[in-house]
Amino acid sequence: MWNKLYHGAAYYPELWNDTVIEQDIQLMKEAGINVARMGEFAWSKMEPHEDEIDLSFFVDVIKRLFENGIETVMCTPTPTPPIWMTDGHPERLFVDGEGKVMSHGSRQHICTNNAYFRKRAAKITEAIAKAVGNLPGVIGWQLDNEFKCHVAECMCGTCKTLWHEWLEEKYGTIENLNDAWGTDIWSEYYHSFDQVPQPVSTPFLHNSSLSTNYRIFSMEKINEFAHEQADIIRKHSKAPITHNSGTFFSVDNEQMFEKLDFASFDTYASQENAFAYLFNCDLWRNLKQGKDYWVMETSTSYAASLESNASPHPNGYLRSEAAAAYALGGAAFCYWLWRQQRAGCEQPHGSVISSWGKPTVGFANVLEVEKMRKELEPFILETKASQAEVAITHSDIGKAFMKTEPLQNMDYRGLFMDFYKRVLSMGIHRDVTQEGTDLSGYKVLMTPFLYYLSDEYIKNATEFVEAGGTWIVGPITGGRTREHTIHTDAALGKLDELAGVETLYTYPIEGTNSVGKAFDKSAPLSLWSSIFEPKGAEVVGVIEEGLSEGKAFLTEYKRGEGKIVMLGSLPTEEAGDELLKTIIDHYAADAGVALRTDVTEGTIVAPREGNGYKLWVIVNMDGKGGSVTLPTNGLDVLTKTELNEGQLSVDPYEYKVIQF
Repeated sequence: MWNKLYHGAAYYPELWNDTVIEQDIQLMKEAGINVARMGEFAWSKMEPHEDEIDLSFFVDVIKRLFENGIETVMCTPTPTPPIWMTDGHPERLFVDGEGKVMSHGSRQHICTNNAYFRKRAAKITEAIAKAVGNLPGVIGWQLDNEFKCHVAECMCGTCKTLWHEWLEEKYGTIENLNDAWGTDIWSEYYHSFDQVPQPVSTPFLHNSSLSTNYRIFSMEKINEFAHEQADIIRKHSKAPITHNSGTFFSVDNEQMFEKLDFASFDTYASQENAFAYLFNCDLWRNLKQGKDYWVMETSTSYAASLESNASPHPNGYLRSEAAAAYALGGAAFCYWLWRQQRAGCEQPHGSVISSWGKPTVGFANVLEVEKMRKELEPFILETKASQAEVAITHSDIGKAFMKTEPLQNMDYRGLFMDFYKRVLSMGIHRDVTQEGTDLSGYKVLMTPFLYYLSDEYIKNATEFVEAGGTWIVGPITGGRTREHTIHTDAALGKLDELAGVETLYTYPIEGTNSVGKAFDKSAPLSLWSSIFEPKGAEVVGVIEEGLSEGKAFLTEYKRGEGKIVMLGSLPTEEAGDELLKTIIDHYAADAGVALRTDVTEGTIVAPREGNGYKLWVIVNMDGKGGSVTLPTNGLDVLTKTELNEGQLSVDPYEYKVIQF
């Protein structure tokens, strides 16, 4: 899609005069910035009064940037509607779960389902696309900015009407809804769709079916808005379209990016959370398989707002972030933001240049990133990121289910990240995949923390197993139906029969002094757990102590050419960490996973493939240095040094490129 690696920054020329803009362009060239993102908050600059649209300012800036070798990702400005749209119109504003109506003055304060907003959003989007869509400097589009970052489900009157329409389309009759949701509970029976409430404040809790369905309804509606914008842009521009999303937001990224052209994300993970940064790379690489992703936003040094700030990155870490991004399949590494804002709520945020036009504490590291980019570019462009042999399914729908049913404060993202971190620390190259990802080429599929598994997912996973794959299911997986109710045929529905088990009990095992043993290792068990009786499966892990002593928490069932492994409980504490790694290591080895490396924790290997050769990009992320074992002789292509197989040292924040 692109013939270069991009090094970019978010730019807000509407905040500055012509003299500053000219200075910025020259400073961008000095810093090696070759792409700028702009426009996402500039609606009032583009349309100060209703129907007075003027895009000439942005046309001029895009042309000036391009003349200086800087390309543009143009954004739609819909996260910040101007005051003329909402003043005197509270019915257009976002309403939260407590019934509070938002006000003008920040962003995402309007309901994106409001018909008038949609009309105006379509009009400004089309005007921008017509004005700049064919300019040679425009190489991409970003829709809006971080959908549902600051807000979640809207409870306004517009959404209530659309909710009822959505329910009728889904269920057909109110009797079907009542049956699916089990509304005889607590006299929740409804006689018509327009009686079904939104999940606003109640004395206790809403029906799980209502809450989860409303979350999914909201996700579908924001994706509808995104795809509507994309369709308008495509009438006037051939440049690819993305959205700068994240896993914290209340969106279904899989469905959103299905109709967009490339994936991009924003992340502000600090060095101590480098694993979270790598998780994002592994996730977004696979949202649009076969296409490079963009890191659309990250800080040069630290993130901040009027009320908070993160610690600055140590020198060298930014370069490691960028090297890892490019090596793991990224085409761009971009900062928020270029010039520090002199006003607003994010004045303290780290930037490339200060508001007075001087280098910031992060500037020297930006220069290091640019030097690295030039050095890596030929090798990255001639190769592609390798598909992993291990896939870990991540699901925004799964996150919605757990938001409804967090039990003892369980958090889907937190649980998933801890699980991911263990796989990462083992040197296993991994793909974080979606529910609909094609499983061809994988040897091990892991499905942790998903209350609900769709029939389609189960079908694809079963076919994967029968063709020779190993499917590790759980913990906390499969115990709920599509409607967020409990199965009535078996505790885990179809999974029980497929995996050759009977799930005897599901209960919160933490605090019961339960200890599990597998592969000669014992550890305490945690979380809401499933306890198994084998019905053809082999018992691999047994509960030694606790309420279910003698029963299984880990089973293995051969099916076709592969096997289904049921992990009913999560081993915890230090002993549990070792046990979980042992379980993963055993099944990875058993499945013949070869794409893994002997590498010290804090250092990563990003494998890539060229024409008849393999490339390893090695990056130290923790600033402590490390080592990796080379499986064969290789060539350090940056220093032109021949290397022998065996251990290779890596200095703090160093990156190496080894060809085999």
